[in-house]
Amino acid sequence: MFTTFLLASVALTLSPGPDILYVLTQSISNGKKYGIATAAGLVSGIVVHTTLIALGVSAIIKQSELIFTGIKILGACYLLWIAFQVYTTPASINLKSNNSKKKSLLSLFKQGFIMNVLNPKVTLFFLAFFPGFIDEKLGNVTQQIYLLGFLFMLQAFIIFSLVSILADKLSLFIRNNNTFSVFLKWFQIVVFMLIAVLILI
Repeated sequence: MFTTFLLASVALTLSPGPDILYVLTQSISNGKKYGIATAAGLVSGIVVHTTLIALGVSAIIKQSELIFTGIKILGACYLLWIAFQVYTTPASINLKSNNSKKKSLLSLFKQGFIMNVLNPKVTLFFLAFFPGFIDEKLGNVTQQIYLLGFLFMLQAFIIFSLVSILADKLSLFIRNNNTFSVFLKWFQIVVFMLIAVLILI
C-alpha cells in the first residue's frame, strides 16, 4: 500500500509543475543552497494540505467551484507579483560577486511555503489519492493521513534537493559569464508567468 503511494508521489513530484520549476530556477540563479531552502519551504506547505485532508476541508474546497477558483486566482496573482518584483530589479546582476543582491534563505523558504499552499493541484492530488490508501481497520485515520503526508514530504524534499544540486552544477558553466545575468532575470520572469498560467489551467 505505502509502496504504491510512494511511487505515485514520486511521479507527481517529477512531473513538470510549479514546484520543481521554482526550485530549478532558484538553484540556477543563486546556487544549490537557495534551491534547497526553496525546496524546504515547498515541502513544508504539504503540512497544510495534509491537515486539510485530515479535517475534511479539502472535500469542501473540491465541492465548491467558487472557493477552488478563488484559490487558483490567488495563487496565480501571487506568482505574477513575484514576476513583477524580478522585473523591477536591475538586469545587470554580477553572478560572480558575493555582494549581488539575493533573497534571503528565509525569504525563499516563505515563498516556497506560500506557493505550495496556494497550489490547488496539490490539494486535489491529496484528495484523490489519500482515501485509497486509508484502511479504517488499522485504526486512527488521522494518524494514517499524517503518515502519508510525511512520506510525501520526505520524497519531495529528496527529489527537489537533488534537482537543486544538479542545477547548481550546471550553473557553474555560466556563473562566470556576466552576459547571462539578463538571461537569468528574464528566465525567472517567464518561469513565474508560466507557473501562474499552469495553476489557472
